[in-house]
Amino acid sequence: MIVLGLTGGMGAGKTTVARFMRRAGWPVFDADLAVHGLQAKGGKAVAAIARRWPQAERDDAVDRVALRQAVIGHPQEIAALEAIIHPLVREERRAFLRRMARRGVRICVLDIPLLFETGADRDCDAVVVVTAPLPVRLRRVMRRRSLSEEQARHLLARQMSDRERNRRADHLLRNGLSRGHTAQQLKRLITSLERAR
Repeated sequence: MIVLGLTGGMGAGKTTVARFMRRAGWPVFDADLAVHGLQAKGGKAVAAIARRWPQAERDDAVDRVALRQAVIGHPQEIAALEAIIHPLVREERRAFLRRMARRGVRICVLDIPLLFETGADRDCDAVVVVTAPLPVRLRRVMRRRSLSEEQARHLLARQMSDRERNRRADHLLRNGLSRGHTAQQLKRLITSLERAR
């Protein structure tokens, strides 16, 4: 089984790329979706988050807006949140890989924003990095999360630099020009990986 890592800076367009990969028939583990599940009602992270940030708990679930307000701009608080979330996401990722292996899947994808930062790249045979110009990414993050430019820049600064991420990529997809341009690059990548199987 080929395990393909998919990552990129916030707002780079990773979600669009993951959608193309699903259409190609490749199962995708979505780390962001896993985090949402962990923080939803009955999720495994709710109790630990509520102990640390009581204001972020509402109706036995995590109020993501309140949690973001509690941690953004505070590196120690972000580190504490990551210490709760990352091990739980790692468990879910490894369970996904076991399921895919049992099903005899030939190619699957780990869609993880902090792939390199969390060491999840060690579970991958190759890594695809999606990149886009900084102004494009800032606009997307500000719009998607209702943040000021300063808050968006702070979030982006928490991630690995584009230069380092791109250096560690096995495949680089440049996004932000047009959907057609992204689609062409993806088709070439998908064809090459299908042949490599």
